[in-house]
Amino acid sequence: MQKKRISKFFPAIFLFIDLLFLNIGFIVANFIRFNTFWFEGDRYPFLFAFLNVAWVVIFFVTKLDKVEREKSVVDYISQILLGLTINLAVVFAMWASTRAYFYSREHLFYTYLIFSVFVVGWRVGFINILRFYRTKGYNVRNVAIVGYGPIGRSLKRHFLQNPEMGYIFKGFFDHKTDHPSVTGGIDDVESYSKSNGIDVIFCCLPKLYDEDVKKLVDFAENNLIKIKLLSDFSKVSNKNLQIQRYGNIPVLDVGNIPLDRMYNRVLKRAFDIVFSSLVMIFILSWLVPLIGLLIKLESPGPVFFIQNRHGRGNQFFPCWKFRSMVVNKESDTKQATKNDTRITKIGAILRKTSLDELPQFINVFLGNMSVVGPRPHPIKLNEEFKPKIDRFIQRHAVKPGVTGLAQAKGYRGETARFSEMYGRVKLDRFYVKNWSLWFDVKIIVLTVYSIVFDRENAY
Repeated sequence: MQKKRISKFFPAIFLFIDLLFLNIGFIVANFIRFNTFWFEGDRYPFLFAFLNVAWVVIFFVTKLDKVEREKSVVDYISQILLGLTINLAVVFAMWASTRAYFYSREHLFYTYLIFSVFVVGWRVGFINILRFYRTKGYNVRNVAIVGYGPIGRSLKRHFLQNPEMGYIFKGFFDHKTDHPSVTGGIDDVESYSKSNGIDVIFCCLPKLYDEDVKKLVDFAENNLIKIKLLSDFSKVSNKNLQIQRYGNIPVLDVGNIPLDRMYNRVLKRAFDIVFSSLVMIFILSWLVPLIGLLIKLESPGPVFFIQNRHGRGNQFFPCWKFRSMVVNKESDTKQATKNDTRITKIGAILRKTSLDELPQFINVFLGNMSVVGPRPHPIKLNEEFKPKIDRFIQRHAVKPGVTGLAQAKGYRGETARFSEMYGRVKLDRFYVKNWSLWFDVKIIVLTVYSIVFDRENAY
């Protein structure tokens, strides 16, 4: 007997409630801005219709109609915020391209403020209720794991430790049936699945032969049972594994990082442009002349120290800093050390406060650097440590930053010992693999804290 699936109604329910809150937001914005719940003039009905149509399209494009059991609440919220961001961008694109400046910006602000609060609130509330509902034995899926091995046992533990996912483990199946934890052999999967209402079959590839997999896939597809294939990628140490297709051949990309995705690169670049513009307008515009004068008064030479360093893709770029030393021939080959006689008095202050790095926001604006990323080392330093540290080059998979995770964690200044450079590179690689815009914001906050309260290694 086929099970009843209320989840098939979720897309329609989600879309209806989303549109309900969108329209409530629009109507409340009408009242706040125009003191009426009805449309103001003959132009706002078009805006009303456009907002609804735009959300319907983006609802399906961003897959907000799906509730995946494997997805965390944080990932679910991120998906909703992505949909809201894209929707707002589409509306502003329409507003600018049609020169519809007669629409009230205050009205749009209140519409999207109310809509965003309600849609995030009800969606998060729903997903938490659904997860609780599953812990009570409802909206669950029965699963069988084919292949009794480390992967299969880990998967079983995961299901037992996360009952909110709604996966009910029913049994192991394997070629070797003498183990007490194994329910039956590979040939028993079909009859067991039919008699016990199995919804999902997980196949652990290292334990199965090709003919086993083909037979199970054919059976599952002929009986409306989902089948999922597993392999042991735990040694790859990359949570951003991605499946690519070359014709009909699936290929696992183990080198994929978040900033390989166009959306993430555009988001990070937009943040960099806005942040660096604000720094140049409100800080560098008056600080450069002031510091430049102090540098010139103390010692002859240029205001800026410009040095080629490795950037994204290991390409060279001119990195800008305020000059903090007297002009010397060792500036490209010798690191600054504690009590270095080459450092000027104003230079010591600049280094202690990290003000010498501020001109690098010009590099950020030009696109050579990012606000946050692995710090660009002098070329000689890279050449020295690259052969000594495994995957050292991975830090150059993204743009270098004015600050980075390593600096926020206290790795500033000289790297006199191998352990110091190893610690930096380890944190840089972690950043590359785990980038997010929120991660950038946290690193900026940690950097400010480090500059104010931890200046031990800044010289």
